[in-house]
Amino acid sequence: MTRRQLLKAAAAATGLIVGGALLNACAAGSPASPTAKPVGGAPAPQATAAQGQGAAPLKIGVLLPYSKVYAQLGESITDGMNLYLESAGNSAGGRKIVLIKEDEENDPQVSLRKARKFIESDNVDLITGIVSSAVALAVRDLVHSTKTLLVISNAGANDLTRGRKSPYIFRTSFSNWQSSWAMGAWVAKNVSKRVFCSAPNYAAGKEMVEAFKETFLPAGGEVVGELFPPLGNTDYGPFLTQIAQAKPGATFNFYSGSDALNFVQQYEQFGLKKNIPLTGPGFLVEQDVLPAQGKAALGTYTALYWAITLDNPENKKFVADFQAKYKRKADAFAMQGYDTARVIVETLNQAQGQTDDKDRLIKIMEGVKFNSPRGPFAFDPETHNVVQDVYIRKVEEVNGELVNVVLETVKAVRDPGK
Repeated sequence: MTRRQLLKAAAAATGLIVGGALLNACAAGSPASPTAKPVGGAPAPQATAAQGQGAAPLKIGVLLPYSKVYAQLGESITDGMNLYLESAGNSAGGRKIVLIKEDEENDPQVSLRKARKFIESDNVDLITGIVSSAVALAVRDLVHSTKTLLVISNAGANDLTRGRKSPYIFRTSFSNWQSSWAMGAWVAKNVSKRVFCSAPNYAAGKEMVEAFKETFLPAGGEVVGELFPPLGNTDYGPFLTQIAQAKPGATFNFYSGSDALNFVQQYEQFGLKKNIPLTGPGFLVEQDVLPAQGKAALGTYTALYWAITLDNPENKKFVADFQAKYKRKADAFAMQGYDTARVIVETLNQAQGQTDDKDRLIKIMEGVKFNSPRGPFAFDPETHNVVQDVYIRKVEEVNGELVNVVLETVKAVRDPGK
């Protein structure tokens, strides 16, 4: 064989190998899954053995709701992540970042299958996202048994950092206990000692109400009734009638997304707002629903770990940058996505892009702390839940816009972990 013939044969063999690899890669993915792309939208860099792990793309599985009741939350978290990642050059530890997104669909079993796909087919380096507590609890055993790092950017189920905590699970958002616990004693002292509680009929709703009662009852409060409508409810009329009949001095309500929009608007339409103040965790009147709620939300008292009006340099920059990029106001969920991306980037930078040594990665992430738009950010090394300030807020009209104005700060609220 001549030298020219030898070169032609080698080129043909290389083409067959590359083509087969591409076909195998396509077959491994789910046909319904969004295409994995680097955050900046550029073609994914192809890693080779010669490049080593440091130059291979860092693949992050993003499991968030992009449909149904919490679709807006998923969009905000994703936008917040992208905002921070772009500021970091869409890379961490010398590796280009690739986001592989899946819709959690507010369905634990569907989400469990998608999380398994992330691990077994996509070979992700870590997973993030999850809005629903039920979804987070469903995937907990999978990520624990496979030693897959999961950075939760919303789901607040208390058990995830208590009885079912895992060294492989971190939470950058909140536990369901944190804001509601901070709210209880304040409501008893400043609003009313006779309160009616309501929340959607699922784990997060009931945990929020129980946390509120932990400090409300010892402060002399009395719960005169409780209601748990179905998640995704659109007609609160029958429930609002029961609240009116109980004649409480105030109500404590956990709703989020479209549920919060419907509840607050119907609360005013039923004439309850003028005599029975609304209180609850901040999701009730957060920026994702506040513009649509309009003046029905005025005067509502809530507790949350962030407000768009927080006066610190990090928040001012975050709010301005988010507005400039997305042409809408930031909300708490966008801030959670922003901080989640920062935790991942800072961890991988310190780890120099290496994700194989899980114990080392966990130790690095446990030590991540920074000044966030929400204030001081740090993890509790025992629970891996965020330790954060909680702000008591009131919806007011400022310069023609409705915003949550901070009235009081409860410092460094740490989930008890049991």
